[in-house]
Amino acid sequence: MTILVVGASGATGRLLVKQLLKQGQNVKAVVRSPESLADSWKSNSQLEIISASILELSDDKLRELVIDCQAVASCLGHNMTWKGIYGQPRRLVTDATHRICSAIEANQPSTPIKYVLMNTTGNRNRDLNESISFGQKCVIGLLRLLLPPHVDNEKAADYLRTKIGQSNPCIQWAAVRPDGLINEEEVTEYKTFPSPIRSAIFDAGKTSRINVANFMATLIYNNEMWEKWKGQMPVIYNKPYTE
Repeated sequence: MTILVVGASGATGRLLVKQLLKQGQNVKAVVRSPESLADSWKSNSQLEIISASILELSDDKLRELVIDCQAVASCLGHNMTWKGIYGQPRRLVTDATHRICSAIEANQPSTPIKYVLMNTTGNRNRDLNESISFGQKCVIGLLRLLLPPHVDNEKAADYLRTKIGQSNPCIQWAAVRPDGLINEEEVTEYKTFPSPIRSAIFDAGKTSRINVANFMATLIYNNEMWEKWKGQMPVIYNKPYTE
């Protein structure tokens, strides 16, 4: 299997690439700064490194990138700096999702391509009418006004839900929602749920980036897991889940 990973040089993207390579998959990694990558990446025959900003690639180049891929994984996100939060592109994740999906559809693959999006528990799955407290609604409303990356995450998932939907012949999707992200060295026990089991604002749990990477990789290469979660927005927590 060949997988395109965008945001591959980010904190979670790097871990996802490692997880996929560990499972013997072929990876195309789109990175903005290849000089920061480990030497082991540059000499790995299973890994093709594409030095580019995903939104600056032409439509033809995007079609070429995905034409031999069976899956795409997006770990794109905004840098937590003033420029990263309030500068351009403000719709990085949404626009990348839209353009990559359009490239896939233009290629008319014979079997659906998997699209796995890294998202956040701060974003509700409106297909399930997830309920949240009044206080959390107020905070989320403020985040929409003050933090463009939050809106970007919402719109990216909404594009998959409403535009790609559940019966697209070219694309199947899943949006992975971790809770409070932490760094860990090894994969630990974690669990996934259809919806949050705790408040993302007032009672956030923890999810290690390496566990997110492990789950995203498993979705891609494990068809049984994919059938369970495709077209959904699974929430992932480290154990313990409710303490």
